Amino acid sequence: MPTDLEVSLFDRPGTLAAASGALGRAGVNIEGQCAFVCDGRGVYHILVANAELARRALIDSGFLILSERRVVQHAIEHRPGAASAALSRVAEHGVSIDLVYLSARGELVLGGDDPAAIQRALGEDSGAAAQAEG
Repeated sequence: MPTDLEVSLFDRPGTLAAASGALGRAGVNIEGQCAFVCDGRGVYHILVANAELARRALIDSGFLILSERRVVQHAIEHRPGAASAALSRVAEHGVSIDLVYLSARGELVLGGDDPAAIQRALGEDSGAAAQAEG
């Protein structure tokens, strides 16, 4: 299963580029990302396949990793309502989502307390999805 790293950044020019650069120099491909400022601090979510390599590259470059967790990538069509349909299926199964963004390939990246339940709600086999990512 893919991994989301939540990284703390200073809210100033260049810190996002520095974090991305650290990953690139280490050979880590960023599969998806989103960044925003909250209470004066930058928050950077990065989707990676190799969490260990990404974590080491960021820590070695002086970045603080706030959290690391497994997430679900779910392919959706690029059309109005596609994301809503997927999110509704998860909600109908009583599963909470606390993180959502798009991957570089246009897939939904979904995080929550129970990634396996998210996969089941979306009708995905967790074993096949993990094998496809590995």
